[in-house]
Amino acid sequence: MREQIEAFLTYISVEKGYSDNTSAAYRNDLHQFADFLETLDSPPTSWSEIDKDTLISFMLDLQEREYSSATVARKVAATKSFFGFLASDGVVEEDPTADLDSPKAKKRLPKTLSRRAVERLLEAPMEKRSPDDHKGLRDRAMLELLYATGMRVSELVSLNIDDVTLAGASVRCVGKGDKERILPLYHEAVAALEAYLETGRPQYAKDPEVKALFLNPRGTRLTRQGLWLIIKGYVEETGISEEATPHTLRHSFATHLLDGGAGLRELQHLLGHSNISTTQVYTHVSGDRLRETYDEAHPRAKEP
Repeated sequence: MREQIEAFLTYISVEKGYSDNTSAAYRNDLHQFADFLETLDSPPTSWSEIDKDTLISFMLDLQEREYSSATVARKVAATKSFFGFLASDGVVEEDPTADLDSPKAKKRLPKTLSRRAVERLLEAPMEKRSPDDHKGLRDRAMLELLYATGMRVSELVSLNIDDVTLAGASVRCVGKGDKERILPLYHEAVAALEAYLETGRPQYAKDPEVKALFLNPRGTRLTRQGLWLIIKGYVEETGISEEATPHTLRHSFATHLLDGGAGLRELQHLLGHSNISTTQVYTHVSGDRLRETYDEAHPRAKEP
C-alpha cells in the first residue's frame, strides 16, 4: 500500500510542481495514516478497503493525541488529495473522503453532551440486556470509567487489571510523558467495574496471561477504534442527536465538573494536562483535596 503513497508523492512533486517542504509534509501525513491503519484490529490490505468510518477513526485518533485543529485539518487535506489521486488512477472505485468534513482550523470550544444525554449513553449498554450479559457489563464499565475520570481513550484501553483499586475507589492512569496520576471513582463506576471483573471479563478472557482490563471477543486488548465503534453504536441506538465520541465524554466530564464547582488546577490534574494554558506550569494538588473536590462536584458521585 505504501508504494501508492510514493507514487502520489512523485506525482505532486514532478507533475504538480509542489515544493519540497509541501511534499515532505504530505509524506509525513500519509505515512502517519498508514501507520495508524496498521494498528487496527483488521489492518486493510488495499486502499479500496478504506471507508469513511476508518477515516473518521483516524481523525479521532489525531484529536485524542491533542493535535491542533489546524494540524488535523492539514492531515485530512493530505488524505483527501491522496484518495482523489487514487480514484483518478483507478486504484479505488469510490473516494471515501468525498463527503468527509475537514475540521475548521479556527479553534472552537469543545463539544459536550448534556447531562441527560450522558445518562442515556451510560444506561444504554444494559438497557436491553440481561444483568449478566458480558458485552453489556464491559461496555457499561468502559463508559462509566470514561465519564468518571475524563481519561483519554488511549489511556483507558491501556489499563491493566491491577491499575484498578475497587476498595479505594480509584484507578491508576499513565498519561503523556509517562506521567502517572491516581484518579478517584464515583460509586456507580466502581459497581460497574466490579460487575464486569466478576462476571463479564471472565467470559472474554481466553489467556490468563493477558492482563488488559478491557478485552475484545478474541480475548486481546480492546483498541481505540474498537471503543469508538462501540460508542458510535450506542449513540445510534439511543438516538442521541448531539455529537458523541470518546473524546466528547472527556470534554463533558471537564465541563460538568467545572459547572459543579471544581477548580481549574484540580481539573488540570484529573485530565493529565501539563499546562493550564500555554504559559502556565502543570500544578499538582493533594490527593485529599482532589477527592474532596471530585465528590462535591461530580454529578454522579453522590451516594445512592
